[in-house]
Amino acid sequence: MPTKKKETYAEAMARLEKIVAQIDGNELDIDQLADKIKEANELIAFCTAKLTKAEAEVEKLLAKDAETKE
Repeated sequence: MPTKKKETYAEAMARLEKIVAQIDGNELDIDQLADKIKEANELIAFCTAKLTKAEAEVEKLLAKDAETKE
């Protein structure tokens, strides 16, 4: 299941945590497991991209703030 375009980081993390709990609890049969692992990989990529973007924005703001103080 691909991530929704407007999904938030928190929503994606909640879905990822649910998948991990299902895997840890042995709640999935082998067919579901493959699908859930694929979904988890997509969610991890989505969250990583969100974090990378946020980090870049923070660094840009900090650099801009440092320039104004000079």
